[in-house]
Amino acid sequence: MLPRKSPAGHKKTNFLKRPKHESEILPLWKINNFLPLTYTFCSLGLSLYRIDFALTGRNTIPLLKCSICSYGPKCLFFFFFLYNQDNKMTISYIPCLIIASVFIPIRLAGGNKAYEGRVEVYHAGQWGTVCDDQWDDADAEVVCRQLGLGGAAKAWSQAYFGEGSGPVLLDEVRCTGNELSIEQCPKSSWREHNCDHKEDAGVSCTPLTDGALRLTSGKGSHEGRLEVYYSGQWGTICDDGWTELNTQVACRQLGFKYGKSVPESSSEGNSGPIWLDDVSCSGKETDLLQCSRREWGKHDCSHQEDVRLICHPDNNSHKLSLGPPIRLMDGENKKEGRVEIFFNGQWGTICDDGWSDKDAAVVCRQLGYKGPARARTMAYFGEGKGPIHVDNVKCTGNERSLADCIKQDIGTHNCRHSEDAGVICDHLGKKVPGNSNKDSLASVCGLRLLHRRQKRIIGGKNSLRGGWPWQVALRLKSSHGDGRLLCGATLISSCWVLTAAHCFKRYGNNTRNYAVRVGDYHTLVPEEYEEEIGVQEIVMHKDYRPDSSDYDIALVRLQGPEEQCARFSTHVLPACLPLRRERPQKTAPNCYITGWGDTGRAYSRTLQQAAIPLLPKRVCEERYKRRFTGRMLCAGNMQDQKRIDSCQGDSGGPLMCERPGESWVVYGVTSWGYGCGMKDSPGVYTKVSSFVPWIKSVTKL
Repeated sequence: MLPRKSPAGHKKTNFLKRPKHESEILPLWKINNFLPLTYTFCSLGLSLYRIDFALTGRNTIPLLKCSICSYGPKCLFFFFFLYNQDNKMTISYIPCLIIASVFIPIRLAGGNKAYEGRVEVYHAGQWGTVCDDQWDDADAEVVCRQLGLGGAAKAWSQAYFGEGSGPVLLDEVRCTGNELSIEQCPKSSWREHNCDHKEDAGVSCTPLTDGALRLTSGKGSHEGRLEVYYSGQWGTICDDGWTELNTQVACRQLGFKYGKSVPESSSEGNSGPIWLDDVSCSGKETDLLQCSRREWGKHDCSHQEDVRLICHPDNNSHKLSLGPPIRLMDGENKKEGRVEIFFNGQWGTICDDGWSDKDAAVVCRQLGYKGPARARTMAYFGEGKGPIHVDNVKCTGNERSLADCIKQDIGTHNCRHSEDAGVICDHLGKKVPGNSNKDSLASVCGLRLLHRRQKRIIGGKNSLRGGWPWQVALRLKSSHGDGRLLCGATLISSCWVLTAAHCFKRYGNNTRNYAVRVGDYHTLVPEEYEEEIGVQEIVMHKDYRPDSSDYDIALVRLQGPEEQCARFSTHVLPACLPLRRERPQKTAPNCYITGWGDTGRAYSRTLQQAAIPLLPKRVCEERYKRRFTGRMLCAGNMQDQKRIDSCQGDSGGPLMCERPGESWVVYGVTSWGYGCGMKDSPGVYTKVSSFVPWIKSVTKL
């Protein structure tokens, strides 16, 4: 700090006054005699600096320098307090730029902005460049710090800002990122290198504004976890809905030409905020903030879903390694889904003619997954809506890009969207976690282990695989052994299934006529969790009459030892039963029907879902008069443009509602209605809460 009093014999001086004569400026050769010991720098601007030096001359004692300096051509002068052996203080002034000669002088050249460019250093009277061998963001951090530039420091290689013309002065710079000057970093001796100007190093010291991006925790400055700057802090971006178009926008914003997203390998060390979620770009944006997204900090993600990218500075390398962008849609997680490819400005699907695991392996490799890959056919993940771009893909399994496997002209095919191809990446096969059947039924019922987040289930008609683990299919056996779907049903324990009594109206209650399939999603594609179990007993309510719709409820006992019939897994779990006299209209506004029901054209191959509102009792009574009883619910949308009722489910299938706390309860069993989706004709469901005592007496649950 400045002394309170001047030493004896010294006149008080205005320390911030510029020197009037050159004689008042300390000669440069004397400055170069100073050996820097410690530095404590602030950023340039009207900021105080403190630097302690030691003189190397004969009369050597420490000196203290305090200064004020402004960045730019009108730079104030530094001033020094120098003490000699007689304890007399003298003052010397030096221009701000000269003090930099204590460090290696450095500048940026060739950039479009003042804070970016090719790094050039000054040595032996000449400016020269730095070779990019081992050049990374830590080196850039030091360069930006030495120049007094804040913001995001980023290293650039391969003469990104153009080739220099002087000598290559430094090579193998290896800063840790904590140094104050490039002089303090390990590096080669002056002019010792094996480089040419095509390897000139550069930096950008981009001022931090909301929406600035960076890549961290990667093997180089071109890859890693994507982070965005907001409100003074770096945070991550959730990969919900993340596509290759988003990747291209992010990489372009970072200064690269192309890129690809890669799986998040580990969330270790990620403890900052998650700033963005549900980012959706068209691919034409220049900044990620121009894309559709949720509000800052609004998300339902963990750091295991952080976006990671690999960006490429060069057009050709991208085309060789990536080909046209591809994405997976409508899977239960980011590693699976319908394969879509981007051609001519539009996303489209791939026909499943000849689609095999070898094709799936190439798709997964292109997306950055390394585990086993499995092909899925017949619109396993639902039908796409855009064009069908590709047919008859023929991969050997070793290609780097799906584009290498495309032999037909784009758009040439003989397919429908019912033949859309899909894949499952990092396929682990069937994994049943222990024998959870022995657990308390209350602890596992109503859990959706794969889809706890609300946004994962809303919208659209196709459900997600594993999204409704209690949905089962009551199938009618045939002499050929294949059988067909007869009714939907709901698993309420390992050995008991709830359905409608009218499902047995035509074929009777002979157990040999039926089988129950659990864990099913696509009716024509065998799946890991799928299991078909025989029927041991059929119990219809004693008051059910075939000529009536009242008491339309039945229980089916599966074959197998007690509580060991259906094996629980992430795809097979029971639904919770409601409380007696529970009123879901007041307690559970979030309700869905599910099944393989009528879609307007035919029965669906994949499990369908539809959000459906429960209607007040008086509305149902006004529409159906005396046929509607107190043991029934009705639900459906009464608007012309949103007609949803039990046709979107199956007879006997569940009407599920979510209780607060994310447990799902079977409140209704699909029973009857007038027509399908007709105006003012909502579907009618057996009210399960009216039958809880009967259910418990039969099942002993």
